Amino acid sequence: MKDHLKNGLKKVKAIEASDFTIYDQIEVGDKKFWLTSQELQAVLNYELTGINLFGLPLRTRSKRVKSEICNALGYSIPSSFKKTQPRFQGQRFDVYTQKSNNLQVWNEDLDLTRRYVLIKISDEDIILCVKVVSGGDLAPLDTTGTLTQKYQARLKDLRGMFELVTDVDSQLIVNLCGMNLSKQSPVDDPTMGSLLPIKLIYEKLKLLVGSNLVDPGADQERNRGAALHRVVCLSLGYSNYEDNGQFPDVKNQLLEVKLQTSPTIDLGLVSPDSEAPLDMEKVEDISVRHCDVRYAVFYGNIEDSQITITNLIVTNGKNFYSRFPKFEGKGLNKKIQIRLPKDYFER
Repeated sequence: MKDHLKNGLKKVKAIEASDFTIYDQIEVGDKKFWLTSQELQAVLNYELTGINLFGLPLRTRSKRVKSEICNALGYSIPSSFKKTQPRFQGQRFDVYTQKSNNLQVWNEDLDLTRRYVLIKISDEDIILCVKVVSGGDLAPLDTTGTLTQKYQARLKDLRGMFELVTDVDSQLIVNLCGMNLSKQSPVDDPTMGSLLPIKLIYEKLKLLVGSNLVDPGADQERNRGAALHRVVCLSLGYSNYEDNGQFPDVKNQLLEVKLQTSPTIDLGLVSPDSEAPLDMEKVEDISVRHCDVRYAVFYGNIEDSQITITNLIVTNGKNFYSRFPKFEGKGLNKKIQIRLPKDYFER
């Protein structure tokens, strides 16, 4: 977190020295001006926590919060805030001030490429903390049925225990591949030489087929995924396991991990073949896209509280739908209400 704050404050100073307004577009991943979600969260927590909003009418409070965010990020405060989507166009985020855990998004769909700045305030209207999430992070939290999965895919058949759909990464990733995992964490941004080629990832993860995981229960899908994520990290050569709950699961390898006990694959708001850039700094001046992400799709059988991994299919986002046909989504409702977990801001 200290590194995120340090890097974020450095970019704030660069913004202060520029002529950028909150409406001037900044390229995602720009190493000088674009704050990643982790940096944005760290800076806003550092600058906004403790601010007193007591007694302010809702509209005045909203303007005060947006003004404080401008100050925190090095932007001048506009004379009036335009009704743009998103409100902070340059850094691509909207702001929601939350006293309750009921998040309401009005008159628009959740946006995959947008960040959502959620500001938790106390009963006395003191800012307690800030959490920055993407539309894709929010999608799985809906339990009311008002929000549908944007993308799903399915497996038509299994063609063997192991399958490598493409043995070559996208050209952008080929240029970044190497063998250097020393002192890297699974949640670190990838660097030149830290990305293993997709074929090597496949060879390492093949060793997990036939192994068993403890099944935490049918309603514990997240914990199932975490158990697999842990052994995947070890198989790839990491000395430790870390998971920040963001896409992709193993960020340092641009690797998303799926554990399937049925043919339907839930992809949330992330379409694997999307050419939209990931929310991360450029790597050697290269903007990594969603279609560059690698996918390890494991299949398993459940018996006697054990999940036995039976199959592995590895592909990249660009070729994902060539192996897994896409279901067309049903879209999203115009008013989306999401009940945030009680401990959501402590995660």
